Amino acid sequence: MDKIQQTYKSGDTEEWLDVVWTRPIGYQWARFFDALNVHPNTVTVLSMMIGVASAWFFCSGSWRVAGTEGLIYNIVGVLLLAWANFYDSADGQLARMTGKKTQLGRILDGAAGDVWFFFLYHALFFRFYQHHEAEFAWLGIENNEQNTIIADCIFYAGIWISGVGFHARQCGLSDYYRQIHLFFLKGQAGSELDSSAQQQRIYDETPWKGNIIYKLFLRTYINYTRGQENQTPEFQRLKQTLKEKYGATENIPQTFRDEFRRHSLPMMKWANILTFNCRAITYYVSCLLDFPWLYLLVELTVFTGLYLYMRHTHESFCKSLRLRVES
Repeated sequence: MDKIQQTYKSGDTEEWLDVVWTRPIGYQWARFFDALNVHPNTVTVLSMMIGVASAWFFCSGSWRVAGTEGLIYNIVGVLLLAWANFYDSADGQLARMTGKKTQLGRILDGAAGDVWFFFLYHALFFRFYQHHEAEFAWLGIENNEQNTIIADCIFYAGIWISGVGFHARQCGLSDYYRQIHLFFLKGQAGSELDSSAQQQRIYDETPWKGNIIYKLFLRTYINYTRGQENQTPEFQRLKQTLKEKYGATENIPQTFRDEFRRHSLPMMKWANILTFNCRAITYYVSCLLDFPWLYLLVELTVFTGLYLYMRHTHESFCKSLRLRVES
């Protein structure tokens, strides 16, 4: 177990289900890939491919349309998505075990979940499209062409609003809060707290020749980090205040680091809820019950409510700490 714990980012930021399930299995995969001298970035790409494959099975998993065959497709989809998540854990564990950490690896690792869910959201739409009659009967709506077109348009709009407007922001902010926590816990070397300005400089200094794919990923990552910063104005002010007062990161007093950790630690459980495990479980339940709209309902209510609470709380204590530093 000690060897597995050495592959954690930190005990503070690990989710319970990851500790008892994902990390132990991911560690065995990491050892397997290490023995074969496979690079962590290759493992990340494999996780993307397996996650996308799971979406195809969820697409065809409506048991109200396909009967027992649909149920089997659902189970295969669950197993594939879980497998993709094991690889997503293994790539980071492998990178920490071997020291093969790269900027591209950080970008790919962050993009893996987005790639999965892009296809998983569209799988929900396809399932909804397949069985209007059953959905309309359950909701007490007349099944006709006009209602079908309206329902499809509304559901597809919900897919995009939920995926782009809510999911992306929630996961991006959750990841950012974890990196902030690691920054005060372990310093810059122990976190991946990147700034958009820093990433822009790397982008500008990297030639296009021989780096086309890397530049394209980096361009996306710049927008990703800028979105994180736009959601956290009070933390950005706190970060600037600390820089002006103490200069280098290592000069920030340990007492302040401990104080920040005390406020930040309760946020980690909300950040973990808004990332993969709880979303995946909600997705599995929606598909196994064959109610594709259920996932969107939970996304727009429960997950969004947690996101708003987490953001408000984090911004509030960042403002309070900044005012204390300034005074």
